[in-house]
Amino acid sequence: MISIGIIIGSTRPNRNGPQVARWVHDQGSRRDDAAFELVDLRDHPLPHLDEPVPPMSGPSVNQHTRDWAERIAPFDGFVIVTPEYNGGMPGVLKNAIDHACAEWTDKAVGFVSYGVSGGARAVAQLRTVCSALGMADVSRPVELSLFTDFENHATFVPAERHAATLTTMLDQVVAWSTALAPLRESALVGADGGRA
Repeated sequence: MISIGIIIGSTRPNRNGPQVARWVHDQGSRRDDAAFELVDLRDHPLPHLDEPVPPMSGPSVNQHTRDWAERIAPFDGFVIVTPEYNGGMPGVLKNAIDHACAEWTDKAVGFVSYGVSGGARAVAQLRTVCSALGMADVSRPVELSLFTDFENHATFVPAERHAATLTTMLDQVVAWSTALAPLRESALVGADGGRA
């Protein structure tokens, strides 16, 4: 079965990300075509990128990076839950992405964003970064407003229409994750010294 990681892309105190990620997880758990699992960046504290060579060059010398890579490697695709900070994605999320390379490649990714403008600018940045890593970003993000989808900017109460958008996005993530499976398998064979 396809496995999808739901990444909580903020580590701030009083963050809204866990509420949103649980909503995504609850919706995903009702499906029978994929398994969904929460991945909280708070559980994987990474220093500012401290790799002596780029992650694309091979295994890291740092245990924290190897642990993070091992955490995300098994997933076939991802949903990134992100706020928008000052017109972009959180620095901690970009740092976590930069700590890996092959673990992202040939995997689908969808986005659930939130902010004063729905987090659209954070998603625009993420699309560029994920594309550079060889990820297939799906076309339909879920954009949540701090004004209309959160009571007092703190308690998540999504508008009813977002459930349909989330379903469409999850459909796309699962479909693309499935379609990209042969590429991931080919890469594994190549890494093991096989035919690829």
